[in-house]
Amino acid sequence: MKEGQFRNPSGCAISAIFDKSGNRFSGEDIVKSIAVMHDRSNGLGGGFAGYGIYPEYKDYFAFHVFYDSLAAKRTCEEYLETYYDIVNLSKIPTAKIKEITDEPLIWRYFVAPLKNNLSAMQLTEDEYVARSVFHINTGIKGAYIFSSGKNMGIFKAVGFPEDVGRFYMLDSYEGYCFTAHGRYPTNTPGWWGGAHPFGLLDLSVVHNGEISSYDANRRAMETYGYKCTLLTDTEVITYIIDYLTRIKGLTYEESAQVMAAPFWQTIERKSDEEKEKLTYLRHIFSSELVTGPFSVIVGFTGGVMALNDRLKLRSLVVGEKGDKVYMASEESAIRRVQPDLEKLFYLKGGEPVIYRTEVEK
Repeated sequence: MKEGQFRNPSGCAISAIFDKSGNRFSGEDIVKSIAVMHDRSNGLGGGFAGYGIYPEYKDYFAFHVFYDSLAAKRTCEEYLETYYDIVNLSKIPTAKIKEITDEPLIWRYFVAPLKNNLSAMQLTEDEYVARSVFHINTGIKGAYIFSSGKNMGIFKAVGFPEDVGRFYMLDSYEGYCFTAHGRYPTNTPGWWGGAHPFGLLDLSVVHNGEISSYDANRRAMETYGYKCTLLTDTEVITYIIDYLTRIKGLTYEESAQVMAAPFWQTIERKSDEEKEKLTYLRHIFSSELVTGPFSVIVGFTGGVMALNDRLKLRSLVVGEKGDKVYMASEESAIRRVQPDLEKLFYLKGGEPVIYRTEVEK
């Protein structure tokens, strides 16, 4: 059958490489890893997130922005100049390759919130930036901030992921963590902003699957002030994790227990202490339960998390060698960059695997 005549129910590929020691390495291997899973994508979206890639600007928020026009760029920059100290701005370097077309204007800004504004609004830096991202993405036509964390950056486009990696010259970046995604859209069209990873602040999410709880999750997030403008489940997963960890103060382990909560009969078999905790999380955060087949890799400052849905309806495998950790939808994507593994295992349904750097990032 020709492409487009069938629906690939397990399409999309995700991959990650993480160094527990915090040592930085080239983005070359993450491109090789995701390229192995080429057939899981259809060329309508690919992308990467890198952590530790901007050490010279590590104390500043790095805004990566798509513009549809120079007018949108001028309007956005007027806003940024009003609310931020801009210490550096430039086009994001890209390579001209025939596989990537119709690219928007792609700019990068290293910024710090103006202290007077922070004081007057009585907001944390993170909340100030999050509100700015939503304001620009919903209020300035033709401008879209797709990356907004410190010492990290998201790079994405319409295309196969290996071509996106070449387009952004990812081999010229070094970081202690890289995640990757190859997209096979099922419910939304392929466009630059809709490619994965999705990010907010230092959080980034790559996702394989389709969540049946999307409408309930979306309504809950919008109640909390998030702007779900892209109509995609991955955007909602990103906001759920941000809400649980940044706003409500849950750990990443606890956020996983909310999103992929154990079944009630499973909770009943736990110890009294664990039963009380899991019951509390299920009742208090019932709207953040994510149902349907999914596997996600979540990047955050100093760490990475892999998580399957509780029925394990999407594959996700983890390998280790020395300080390096490898995650991917398929074992072949790991073996491509590290054939000599010391440990290899598949995730259990609903049980997160989390790694953190041994030094504070």
